[in-house]
Order: sequence, then C-alpha cells, then structure tokens
Amino acid sequence: MSHNSFGHLFRVTTFGESHGPALGCVVDGCPPLIPLEAAEIQAELDRRRPGQSRFTTQRQEPDAVRILSGVFSDDRTGGRQLTTGTPIALMIENVDQRSKDYSEIRDSYRPGHADFTYEAKYGIRDYRGGGRSSARETAARVAAGAIARKVLPGITIRGALVQLGPHRIDRARFDWDEVGRNPFFCPDPVAAAEWAGILDAVRKQGSSLGAVIEVVAEGVPAGLGAPIYGKLDADLASAMMSINAVKGVEIGDGFAAAALRGEENADEMRPGNAGAPHFLANHAGGILGGISSGQPVVCRFAVKPTSSILTPRASVTRDNRATDVVTKGRHDPCVGIRAVPVGEAMMACVLADHYLRHRAQVGSNAAFQPG
Repeated sequence: MSHNSFGHLFRVTTFGESHGPALGCVVDGCPPLIPLEAAEIQAELDRRRPGQSRFTTQRQEPDAVRILSGVFSDDRTGGRQLTTGTPIALMIENVDQRSKDYSEIRDSYRPGHADFTYEAKYGIRDYRGGGRSSARETAARVAAGAIARKVLPGITIRGALVQLGPHRIDRARFDWDEVGRNPFFCPDPVAAAEWAGILDAVRKQGSSLGAVIEVVAEGVPAGLGAPIYGKLDADLASAMMSINAVKGVEIGDGFAAAALRGEENADEMRPGNAGAPHFLANHAGGILGGISSGQPVVCRFAVKPTSSILTPRASVTRDNRATDVVTKGRHDPCVGIRAVPVGEAMMACVLADHYLRHRAQVGSNAAFQPG
C-alpha cells in the first residue's frame, strides 16, 4: 500500500526525496538480452536536467545515473552489456541541495503545494523542497522510461510544449525538428521566440506560468490495451496525472471532441495495406475501446503554474495561525518545460507494460503483432 510503484509486467518503483542523498528506481520485468548502457539512460536524463537555461531552476544537478543491477557483460556477450531479466536498479545522487532555503517555511504550508495534505495524511512531512512530492522525483521516471524505450520495437515517442500559459503554438508551423533547437521543447520557432520574452517578464515579476504538453507515439501496433479495466488510454491518463502539477489529461481531441458532431468525430476507414484499415482521421488519438488502433497515440496534459513563487500568498501555519508565504530558493518559472521528457517517459513505460501484457496474453494468435 505504499503506492510508489506503477505498471504490471513492466513495473517501476521509484525512491528518494528532493533533498535526500539520492533518488532512483527499480525496473522489474524488463526482458533479458536487451543491450543497455548507462549512456543511453543518461541521454534522456540530460534532456530533463535542471539549470540548462534561464527558464528552468538553476539547481545544478548533473543527474549522473548508475546502473546497480540487472545487467551483465563478459566475453560471452561480446563485451556488450545486456539485461538479465532481473530487477534493474538505477541511482542518481543529489549533489546541489540547499535545505536552508526552506528553513523559514518549515512551519508554514505553501499554497498550491502538498504540504498540508502530506501532513494531514502522515502526521509528518519533509519541508525541504517538498521531499517525496517534489518534481525532483521525476528524474527516476525518465531513467525508467529510457529502459522502456528499449523494450518497444519500432515505436517512436516524442513530446512537445504546445502551450505556455494562454499562448498556443500555430499548428501550421509544427515541426518536430524545432523541439531540440530551443529551451522550451517547442515545435513552433515563432512561438518559441515569443515565449522567451513572455517568460522572462513573468520570472522577473516573481510569478510563474502553466503549460500544455503533447506526447505522440508513432509505430504503435493495433491491439495494445484491453477492454473495460485494462484500457490503454485509462493507464495513460493515470500515468500522466501522476506527474507533479498535472491537472488535466486528454487523449486525441479530448475535450474538443465534445464540440464536434458525430459525423465529424468518427474516424472513417478505407481499405489499407496488409489487410489493415486506413484511417482518414485520428480524433480518437490512436485508441478505440481502450485498445490501440495502429494510428499514432496522442496524449496531452495540462501543468499548473509553478506554486513556488516570490509573490506573497496567504496561508496558515501548522498551529493554524494566519501567515503570508514567500517561497525562496531556485524554482522553475514554468515547470511544464521540463515535464516534456517526463511525459515521454511515462508514455514509454505504459506502452512497454501493455506490449508485454499483450504478448503474454495472446502470443502469436493476434491478427496484428507488435513489432
């Protein structure tokens, strides 16, 4: 009942706190004989790493990952490091904590944070950066997601920031190649240039903005997911909602589908290649009845504005006295920026879990086989 694990056959358990000595995860259920090097995991962690631009927290964490178990190499493997099918333990040390930044609020509840609810539940809380509720925990998810990607044959997972505060991208300028060229993971170069000035102004005012992130998985075969209580979209929604500061998730057109008529929303089909249908649209986001259709799986999630801001906010102390809280320290003016690789990782973990579940249930009897 600790609720620090997710997944069924591809199962991830994370551990650690924001200001503890280290954090990490244990990935159980990864198949054997998959080549895996720390450098592959590090590449994903480097995309999420703080302090890479003025638009993210200036906490300087190298996020250097160590593989503690679950891999093996010798002359019989040709020198390659392969997974063994046993639990893979990963550890990332914290090296730049500043716990003193939180000493003034140790007895106050920060508005918008989990301070009050954690103490209400457990009777104790780690006030140093939020402890377990800190977004620092997501580094472990990104590490797990790097392993999940290795499990998925022929599947490409990409994420992008498509809205900063009220400012949306122009879909006509959407270019995946632009995502790696700016500090916002933005697919629209014009919007990215505008967002720099917008977020600079917000940051100088001691405030913050929210964001919307879109994650797309291409190459997903038809058949992943199960009816009723094992739906792929339900697990995706749960995974994205588990990310810090996320307040809404949609699959495909999501809430916009409510404004469509039935003939507009239906994803019509025509005969396609290899006996599979060709879809004329993808309003459903690649999932029908909880099962993947073979189209790109599209998921978006909304991240609230960072709650740690310099603007004084009304609150109460632990003994229920009125107070004003100013959160000092190093914080993201838009936590949604670094949530992009986190969203990709959660998509990868969910798809890896469903890929293994599908293979275990139907084997080679399915009409359309993964991979």
